Amino acid sequence: PVFSADDVRLKMLDKQSSANNSIAVMRDGKVLLPALRAGYSRLRFSRSEAEAISELASSNQRFVALDFAANLKAATSKNLQNSRIVHFATHGVVNSQFPELSGIVLSLVDEKGVSQEGFLRLHDIYNMRLDADLVVLSACETALGKEVKGEGIVGLTRGFMFAGVPTVAASLWRVEDRATADLMKRFYQRMILEKLPPAAALRQAQISMLKEKNSAHPFYWAGFTLQGDWK
Repeated sequence: PVFSADDVRLKMLDKQSSANNSIAVMRDGKVLLPALRAGYSRLRFSRSEAEAISELASSNQRFVALDFAANLKAATSKNLQNSRIVHFATHGVVNSQFPELSGIVLSLVDEKGVSQEGFLRLHDIYNMRLDADLVVLSACETALGKEVKGEGIVGLTRGFMFAGVPTVAASLWRVEDRATADLMKRFYQRMILEKLPPAAALRQAQISMLKEKNSAHPFYWAGFTLQGDWK
């Protein structure tokens, strides 16, 4: 998504874009690049994540919303309602004290740089009706929420399950942009190409990152878990 009117995709100028490629960016709204403290930092690797995943499905079996198209309208469209797998790669906002303020951040400006509503809030999710077998929340702390006695954790995961989704992949802590994109690519390759069930596919993807020097630390791969029906 596009979070700011200062985004180079709006200005069509990218003279300094390569300078920030090596900076670790987290997929939550609390950690912002120094130059973008007024808004959410751009998640550069979420694009490659989306493109790699979409390439695993034929053109008539996928719906991809990138840049300005990754907006609230797209997130509540029939394209999502009828999908078997729904994937969000963006910032997550989780409020453990007031879970109704939790949500997923989508494009906050349009093609002209005009501000627009871009938060898919928890109450919006509760009002959705999805036929998906799996929703993947590729963002920070999306498995967290408020623990309510007798009900369990109330948060984004609970919201999607209420919307009709039996299985939700979500994160237990703040996750880094580049590593998360890598994990998701491996996850979908094993789930779609190797036809492994989601739990086995996620496990194999995590093991593959564990075996590589640059991603061996659990911080990079262990944060994501499956909630609900693990089969």
